[in-house]
Amino acid sequence: MLKFTTKTNVLLVFAYILLTLTTIANAQDRPTLTEEQLARVQIQAVPGKEGLFVIPGFDGGLSGGNVAVRVTDNGVVLVDNKFPYSHDDIMTQVRKVSEAPIRYVLNTHHHSDHAGSNADFMPGAQVIGHENVRANMLRNNQAGAPPVIYSHSTSIFMDDAEIQAHYYGRGHTSGDSVILFAELRTVHTGDLFIWGQRLDGSTLAPFIDFANGGSAAEWTDTLDQVLQLDFDTVIPGHGPILSKAEIRVFRDKFSILVERIEALIERGVGRDSVAGELSIDDLNWPLSAPALQAIYDELLDTN
Repeated sequence: MLKFTTKTNVLLVFAYILLTLTTIANAQDRPTLTEEQLARVQIQAVPGKEGLFVIPGFDGGLSGGNVAVRVTDNGVVLVDNKFPYSHDDIMTQVRKVSEAPIRYVLNTHHHSDHAGSNADFMPGAQVIGHENVRANMLRNNQAGAPPVIYSHSTSIFMDDAEIQAHYYGRGHTSGDSVILFAELRTVHTGDLFIWGQRLDGSTLAPFIDFANGGSAAEWTDTLDQVLQLDFDTVIPGHGPILSKAEIRVFRDKFSILVERIEALIERGVGRDSVAGELSIDDLNWPLSAPALQAIYDELLDTN
């Protein structure tokens, strides 16, 4: 069970829960995409990585998260599966590149724009997630909690393909997995790393799900461990296929954000003033006042 200290603003955390649930509820109603948007979310090959594909996802409302599709002769491995209504759409896209059965589905975290179709894949595939993914899904009454869990790392072997799942600590949630396609030197980061714009053109910014164990204070350390893995290509939770360099940029920006809020705390700036006092235009992350206040509360509690 999550615990809050006396300095944590429980009402603000409740507001985050309400916002997340509202987003999930809206996402369960299939949105209508324009022809241009539909074209952007069709399955595509990861350049230079034979047998690896992505069904793109740019946001938590219209397109969901990125789905990685690893194709082998003996079956297909998926990483994430978008919304509760997305199973048939994903299968249609997978069938464009392979007729092999879906053997495994790995969850990067529990949010319904990433793990929403777990239950629909379970009759034919083994769904696997970190132990905190299962705990978060059960606590939030989400369908499809993974029946197979791991604590630190696990691997799947399909022919010559090795798919590793690693847990390095808290960040976006308490259960963020990073999936490494070892021989292809490619990772799927889930929402520990996101980049770019949503389908509606608005800019993505990191979201710390405090209600489900997320942590701004620990996020940078978690990314430092991710960066120790051997990879050159990145499939973010949302956004285009990128390189390791962009994770370093994201990590450094997040570190700057935390350091600046910590500096305000040391100066005695109150939580109600943090948004007005904090300069983050150079980070290009449109973080709301409640989001900044939530980070402030956590850092105040940990300092």
